[in-house]
Amino acid sequence: MLPLSDALIWGTLALAVLLCLARQQKPGLLLLGVALLAALWFERLSPIALLASLAGLLLAWRTPRLSMPWRGVSLGLVLLWAIALTLHLVPGFDNPRVLDRVLAGPASVPFSLYLNLDKPLIFFGLLLAWPALLGPGGPIRWRPLALLILPLAALLLLAWQLGALKPELGLPHWWWLFALNNLLFTCVAEEALFRGFIQQAIAKRRQIWVGILIASLLFGAAHLAGGPLLMLFAALAGACYGLAFLWSGRLSVAILLHFLFNFAHLAFFTYPLASR
Repeated sequence: MLPLSDALIWGTLALAVLLCLARQQKPGLLLLGVALLAALWFERLSPIALLASLAGLLLAWRTPRLSMPWRGVSLGLVLLWAIALTLHLVPGFDNPRVLDRVLAGPASVPFSLYLNLDKPLIFFGLLLAWPALLGPGGPIRWRPLALLILPLAALLLLAWQLGALKPELGLPHWWWLFALNNLLFTCVAEEALFRGFIQQAIAKRRQIWVGILIASLLFGAAHLAGGPLLMLFAALAGACYGLAFLWSGRLSVAILLHFLFNFAHLAFFTYPLASR
């Protein structure tokens, strides 16, 4: 069970994410402010970290109002701020470890889970700096979207054949905590950065496939710590998420597909890897 203080902080943060995804930006940002103040009050956030967060968000809010070339410079600074948050380089965030070396199943390796406060801020900052982040909308191409299930399933099966995973049906008792954290914080932040921002920014100046390719390669590179095989798998999965964004016109669809892939991994295979 989460302490009441942590449930308040991350519950408010989750509602802020959902409101912004539903294009209700003002109430979403208001709830973000409440979450940050609660985190400061309960000492999950230091004053220095709060100032760094507010400075990045303020810069992001100001960015679309700037003329070129200052808008480009500001976007670059917001991107550096987002990368620093992703890598947990900004001091003063006390991200609680809510799962400590637990097992998803007898054939899985130990797994730990942190509730991050810094990484979800990327979504809000990029949304302010890049108003097109959530996608253009429009008609959804359902048939090609549904077919993306095939290459993503093939990736899991290939990982099984290579010995990285083993079939292991069932969900651990902490599945709900994994699901909420993965969907609303991890997948939202990653898709905002790689698909909503990087893919769209490159596609605006080049062909759309160039944006998908570069965003996917960078997504793979972000998994460097897991080794070359994980980098390759992440890049291929990232291409599927990029296509989902293209064919739906909605960042939320890419987020959902990303989450469903991760959840299928947990439900049907060893997580995160198979024990040797």
